[in-house]
Amino acid sequence: MLGGMGGMGGTGDTEGKAPDPDARNREIWERDAPKYDGWMRTFDRLMVRDGRAWLTSRARGRILEVAVGTGLNLPFYAKGSDLTGVDLSPAMLERARTRAADLGTGITLSEASATQLPFLDASFDTVVCALALCCIPDDRAAVAEMNRVLRPGGTLLLLDHVIGGNFAVRTGQRLIEPLMLSLAADHQTRRPLRLLPEAGFTVSERDRYRLGVIERVAAVKDGGRAL
Repeated sequence: MLGGMGGMGGTGDTEGKAPDPDARNREIWERDAPKYDGWMRTFDRLMVRDGRAWLTSRARGRILEVAVGTGLNLPFYAKGSDLTGVDLSPAMLERARTRAADLGTGITLSEASATQLPFLDASFDTVVCALALCCIPDDRAAVAEMNRVLRPGGTLLLLDHVIGGNFAVRTGQRLIEPLMLSLAADHQTRRPLRLLPEAGFTVSERDRYRLGVIERVAAVKDGGRAL
């Protein structure tokens, strides 16, 4: 965004820096933040159903929500939960702060990439990520970061739209995927469940519904005892 402000001699102060892999996604969510809640009301009603309540009811201890967005999960957490949330987009975070204040929910919010979480190893008992791994450029790296910040025996809770459960649905998803990637960097054919064993998780619960397009997963980080 500062390309027109290069320094003297044409080298600029960004010389040698790698491109920001999150730049495009940040621009998308900054652009779409004002419309996001309206879109999600329809998607939640038709597709997600009770998915947010399922996810948050399993959260315990010190909780991190990755890609917290506008805070649509906040009303579903138990009162008094110890909450931290991160998101790539300042505009989405501003809406999350407003929602938290309206609800009287205490939460620490900060701007961060899902693939570079600003927390020490084993900082959280639960990590929650809802409807975000479909859009994060490097979903494998994001899951690895979630594992890193969880204590051994901590719980990872995922909710996302995934590749469907039958041929017709999968075919439709593959057809629309190029358009959705162009418009919103939104992958239609991912399935985060497949990333969990190699990242050091053991799946404890999983459920698919809405023709297999919505999947919710609870997994435990290897090496400790679950809460």
